[in-house]
Amino acid sequence: MSDTTLHGTEAPSRQDGTGPVSVVHVVRGNVDQGPHIGHGRSGAAFTAPALDLDRLVWPRTEPGPAFHVPSAEIVDLLVETGEALKADREGLLAEALDRMAPVSPLPREVLERAYAVLWRTFQRPGLYAQIDHELGGADVLDGWREVRLPEGRIASTRAFPPRLVHIIAGNAPGVAAMSVVRGALTKGVNLLKLPSNDLFTATAILRTMASVAPGHPVVRSFSAVYWRGGDETVESVLFRPQFFDKLVAWGGEATIRGALKYVGPGFELVSFDPKTSISMIGREAFGSEEALAQAADAAAADATFFNQQACVASRFQFVEGSQEDADRYAALLCERLGIAREFSSADGPRVASELREEIDILRSLAPEYRVWGGYDGRGLVIRSPEPVDFHPDGKIVNVVPVTALSEAVAHAGVATQTVGVYPDARKTELRDALACAGVQRVVSLGRAGGMPQGLSHDGFYPLQRLVRWVNDE
Repeated sequence: MSDTTLHGTEAPSRQDGTGPVSVVHVVRGNVDQGPHIGHGRSGAAFTAPALDLDRLVWPRTEPGPAFHVPSAEIVDLLVETGEALKADREGLLAEALDRMAPVSPLPREVLERAYAVLWRTFQRPGLYAQIDHELGGADVLDGWREVRLPEGRIASTRAFPPRLVHIIAGNAPGVAAMSVVRGALTKGVNLLKLPSNDLFTATAILRTMASVAPGHPVVRSFSAVYWRGGDETVESVLFRPQFFDKLVAWGGEATIRGALKYVGPGFELVSFDPKTSISMIGREAFGSEEALAQAADAAAADATFFNQQACVASRFQFVEGSQEDADRYAALLCERLGIAREFSSADGPRVASELREEIDILRSLAPEYRVWGGYDGRGLVIRSPEPVDFHPDGKIVNVVPVTALSEAVAHAGVATQTVGVYPDARKTELRDALACAGVQRVVSLGRAGGMPQGLSHDGFYPLQRLVRWVNDE
């Protein structure tokens, strides 16, 4: 590429005189010291270094920096990075938190707790769980695994390091940590596009890794920069098979559809699609007041994960019982939605005006519909005979009574990521039908938040999809 430095406008200063926030770029493991340009709109302006697209790609004429680094060494580095994140002696996470809190849709208290546990993604048992469960062991990363074919033939296969562009989501800081870990374990070169709703987490993690092992090949394998999503002057240049193998995209429908236009021979899309999640509460919940309280509390935990901003957060809950049973459950659930938890706050965002209008209409349709709670962000529950035709958001849950939980399976589909079930014993009878409908996870109610390392994610094993499988026959 030639003359591929992209310039922009000078960023306006804030009215308080402090000027727009400065966003850090990391390019090949180093903080980019280039001149800054302005982004964003009035009231939400920020600056970031101008992009030099030549520096964001690695030539195919040579291997990436970490292609031949042993997996054990990479795991050691990630573990050390996790310990450094936990201690945050250089204050990089604290700096990221301070810059992110004023512009994030999540309250500072939730961000603080999320940042405080980022290190967990870098623990040794979880790292090896991914390698062992998703790839069958490190041997196929570190070299060629011999396989025996029919008729006595012998071949070899290798999970070869990929060249990846990651469009990461900003609805939860853990997405950045997950992306760094997966990129490091697969030994490839990685370009992370910073999302506008989290411009700071990924670079704080990469700078922490660089402080642990300056100049390490894994460190040099990462870049993380911002450009406006859909900017063809950037994406039409970078999203090409001569530079990258795969586009790893998180996000909403617009993000995924925008990425699809670049997909073609030699450039594959690995998509973590937009999803919704639901809950199924069996009639056992009404066996005692204790059981009902337990179910309502577990369901509230699932519904409020990252204040319902995450795909795993339950929005529709199907209750096996009568309308009166559903009303008892809904009233108790509403109380529990306003409880602060590890990854949620007592007070969430106020309900948007367009949703208030929809809900006000439903209030007038009692007793067919009933509504508990207000619009202050502490939680609201709608009981309806069928799922509402709008997207519950901001700690809003739609409770629907069903005669049998099997009836609720009809409301699950390929866009349903996680289904929480109460009690645990009912999962066995439902999981095959849910899987057939398109669901990717069936969990115990209250366990929707977070995903154990080493299991599938959105219906596939990420490491297995990220690497390039090459055969020697």
